[in-house]
Amino acid sequence: MLSEDQVIALEAHLAGTLRPVTPPMEVVQRLRERIRFPQPDEIVSRFQDWQRMFVVFGGVMSGMLVIITIARALYYLFGRK
Repeated sequence: MLSEDQVIALEAHLAGTLRPVTPPMEVVQRLRERIRFPQPDEIVSRFQDWQRMFVVFGGVMSGMLVIITIARALYYLFGRK
């Protein structure tokens, strides 16, 4: 394992060796188009829709409980020898 002094020396060496690279503008433009931040009113509407999120979460948890129960029942029926 490297000591702290060795890590600092390695970082200093790399900082002097590596040069910054600027990406082409077309790459930057494509990233800006793909990354879209929602408008503030869209964020607020998502938080106001908490009742639907609660129902979806409850449905997912109930489904997982049913699957686990079925898996345990099958294990007890067929897993024993």
